[in-house]
Amino acid sequence: MRNAILPCIALLGLCVGALGGVATGQTRQDTAAMQSMTVAQLEKAGDECRAQKDYEQAIVYFREALRRESKNAKLYNKAGLAELSMGAYEGALADFGKTTKYDRRYPDGWNNLGVIYYVKRNYGTAVKNFRKAIALDPSRAVFHVNLGVAWFAQNDVNEAMREYTRALELDPEVLAHTSNAGISAQIISRDERAKHDFMMARIYARMGDVDSCLQCLRKARENGYTDLKDVYREEEFSRVREDPRLAEIVSPPAAK
Repeated sequence: MRNAILPCIALLGLCVGALGGVATGQTRQDTAAMQSMTVAQLEKAGDECRAQKDYEQAIVYFREALRRESKNAKLYNKAGLAELSMGAYEGALADFGKTTKYDRRYPDGWNNLGVIYYVKRNYGTAVKNFRKAIALDPSRAVFHVNLGVAWFAQNDVNEAMREYTRALELDPEVLAHTSNAGISAQIISRDERAKHDFMMARIYARMGDVDSCLQCLRKARENGYTDLKDVYREEEFSRVREDPRLAEIVSPPAAK
């Protein structure tokens, strides 16, 4: 099975581009007006900008808030997410590092730090950070999805399956949630979504849920998954192969 991971990814909980860095220039928000705002007001304004995908202005608000509360872990986390959305990975890495420095029990900070290391292809460190997030809050499906993706990137399919299964148990719709204002990043590009779909098809096949399995296989095909013919080789799909609808999704191998 092909296991190459694309370095340019999108994230659930926010929307990531590949602009390469934070744009510079004079802020559009009057400095005097910002200085009259409270930290809570600045944070809210930054949240609103991030929800509208105005990441540069969101960072301006968060930086002003951090100028007054320099050890506010949640503000560093939000600033990091805005930078991540702009493809400013080094800045995001620094901010998520400060998030975990100032609040070591903040699971979203560890998760988001893991996403940055994943983007940088440091999968081992990504796994360590996702595990820290899960240790602090094992009920968050997004953390298990991210850990599953990191295991998959290291060709550890069994561990990946374990995490995907747990994520689906916690939230069957975990891959359907989209927002520009979340506080926790989730790895999910089109390529990754196709792998998610195929992995879920495996899980449903193991559970004996043929209908859900076939639905996931259709989604995997729509998202461009290239190894669909594995369904005719892998043991998990033995029962699914008895269903004639499978041939409508992926053609069976030619008879020898």
